[in-house]
Amino acid sequence: MAPLITLLSGLASASLALASISPIPAPSHDTYNLKDDSDDTPLPLVIWHGLGDNYAAEGLASVAKLADSVHPGTYTYIIRIDDDASADRTATFFGNLTLQMEKVCADLAADPILSTAPAVDALGFSQGGQFLRGYIERCNNPPVRSLVTFGSQHNGISEFQQCGAMDWVCKGAQGLLRSNTWSSFVQNRLVPAQYFRDPNQIEEYLEYSNFLADVNNERKVKNQTYKENLEKLERFVMYLFEDDTTVIPKETGWFADVNGTDVTLLREREIYKEDWLGLKTLDKKGALKFEVTEGPHMQLSEELLKKVFKANYGPIGRSFKDVSDSQYPWREDL
Repeated sequence: MAPLITLLSGLASASLALASISPIPAPSHDTYNLKDDSDDTPLPLVIWHGLGDNYAAEGLASVAKLADSVHPGTYTYIIRIDDDASADRTATFFGNLTLQMEKVCADLAADPILSTAPAVDALGFSQGGQFLRGYIERCNNPPVRSLVTFGSQHNGISEFQQCGAMDWVCKGAQGLLRSNTWSSFVQNRLVPAQYFRDPNQIEEYLEYSNFLADVNNERKVKNQTYKENLEKLERFVMYLFEDDTTVIPKETGWFADVNGTDVTLLREREIYKEDWLGLKTLDKKGALKFEVTEGPHMQLSEELLKKVFKANYGPIGRSFKDVSDSQYPWREDL
């Protein structure tokens, strides 16, 4: 278990990365072979990595192997922006999310394996989680059955993460974010700025946000397609890290709204009550899950990941046994 935790610690600064996809391992067939609903072939798994990570990271390859050990034959794809690992990492900081999302949608729809599968499952690490949700809302071709996110920023961030002493790419992004967050220059180029959401700057956010305000359907004119697509999920599981100090506020992982010390939980928000995204609909049918895991941001154990894979992924038509919410899904001290 320890080796996987060590590998996944490289995902600690994770939040996004968009674009193309890389298969792990190579499939033994040219198209998805599903005979009927009783076939035990697991659905393909799409993984979206986070800020500061890259598609070729050893930790992500280990996650793919673990998924295959739980559901043998799992065809895993890791989304990437660039074939060069270093460039892929840089692209998690810099890029236009609208354009990147368009590329991801086109790549998924054109892939010979994914495009012939009846559906796919999805796993989002940190910012990769809200981007997978954006894919579902905007494209969903192939459709996603189960979405699991770890430490994602579904309601945005109000502060940018701390950078390593020698991480000049991160420091450059941080400098831009603090300079003029709502300028078109920053909103079209800096990835974290496009899901930045300061409760004290809501008007500016609603007007200028290049990504989050749109996929969260917070603007006056609602996109009904976003709601309809998200409602098609059979599972939407959101994991929050109990000791997360990388994502601020950490409650964003559960779609909570935080203003200073005031925390408004999802079920108390208008986005839920008026069902702008279909989250209330998912909740009513038992598909929306709020989970907590111990430790800081992106510290994951093999045991936890196996539990997640077993509970939420696998063959089409499988019966999902209810995985109850954590014992304290609405704790006020989180």
